[in-house]
Amino acid sequence: MSSIDHTHDPALTSWVESANAPDTDFPVQNLPFGRFRVEDDPEWRIGVAIGDQVLDLRGAGLINHSDMNRLIRLKPETRRELRAQISAGLATGSAQAGRWERHLHAQSAVEPGLPCEIRDYTDFYIGIHHATAVGKLFRPDNPLLPNYEWVPIGYHGRASTLQVSGRDFHRPKGQVKAADAAAPVLGPSQRLDLELELGFVIGRPNAMGHAIPLAEAEDHLFGVTLFNDWSARDLQAWEYQPLGPFLSKNFASTLSAWMVTLDALAPFRTALRRPAGHPDPLPYLDTEANRRSGAMDIDLDVLLQTRAMRDAGVPPEVISRSNAAEAAFWTPAQLVAHHTVNGCALSAGDLFGSGTLSGPLREQAGSLLEMTEGGKRAITLANGETRSFLQDGDRIQLRGRCARDGFRSIGFGDCSATVLPAL
Repeated sequence: MSSIDHTHDPALTSWVESANAPDTDFPVQNLPFGRFRVEDDPEWRIGVAIGDQVLDLRGAGLINHSDMNRLIRLKPETRRELRAQISAGLATGSAQAGRWERHLHAQSAVEPGLPCEIRDYTDFYIGIHHATAVGKLFRPDNPLLPNYEWVPIGYHGRASTLQVSGRDFHRPKGQVKAADAAAPVLGPSQRLDLELELGFVIGRPNAMGHAIPLAEAEDHLFGVTLFNDWSARDLQAWEYQPLGPFLSKNFASTLSAWMVTLDALAPFRTALRRPAGHPDPLPYLDTEANRRSGAMDIDLDVLLQTRAMRDAGVPPEVISRSNAAEAAFWTPAQLVAHHTVNGCALSAGDLFGSGTLSGPLREQAGSLLEMTEGGKRAITLANGETRSFLQDGDRIQLRGRCARDGFRSIGFGDCSATVLPAL
């Protein structure tokens, strides 16, 4: 696992003044990686976010290529060396300031892209409170199926419709069948939902047939993003048996533009806190180190802004707050170990979705399905509008923040999109 070092020193400041603001997501202690383009240049560049700027790593002479999927394959020790170089060069008093300043771009002036080329996408179901709440809607007497406490449940998603924060999407269409109808109909989803998730980006691949041991799993993870796996609940209810989600999930998913590295997250690791009464995992999914610090202490918010709110100049409203460590039944390392135990080969740039990260309370729900108890109890916004599910024009924003006494708080940047009418 990544360890705390001089790059996490809370006393560090940067010559990039915006990085020293107390509310910035991107102080010099963070240094997340992403891809961006500048005007009149179609090529993607590799950048590191610092305050409200982005540093072009190739322009600054830190790397000699612009292939993010090559960079994320770096060995952990090489990755940490690069982080240390960037940290030193951006720190107050650095001799690099004059030269690197020419390779800074305002984040507001560049086009962000997906943080890397996503090869494959697997969505997991590690949020136990979400799994329990949704299970109660459909199986009140048996909300968690027997395999949940033994197997990190997941399904293979569709990478082609992953999009970066800020890209809006159209309401999906699909088959829906009413309970009293003899046949389904085709039409726009009327129960469109959000899902508050984290995305885990694979860096180092493994060879087909070779499982990744749990103790080595984090060497294969590069970074963490915010992730919204939009879901059409009415399509999902009709299609999900017997093989799971399909069109209800693969029409759009939104990813934040910046990968916060496991190295940056080292001060915010915490114990895996499973609810009492569950058995220990099988040995291939269990180590003392994973129990002690395999989870990530990340505070998560969901914000909603309706079209009427935007027209009136009203800012987005927080509708949910939860914490990743309190929500998760499995750690990222356990997902890697389980995904490969059968010999599955992972590629640099594969994405794992965590599944919805809800707390046990209604106000901590990471989906409207939970907040509204399947649409039965609409939420009321401050302006008097109500929502059971998302309407056209609604904009959802996810936020993530890590804070711990004695360390500089860091964040994940924006993860947002607006629902457009069905085509």
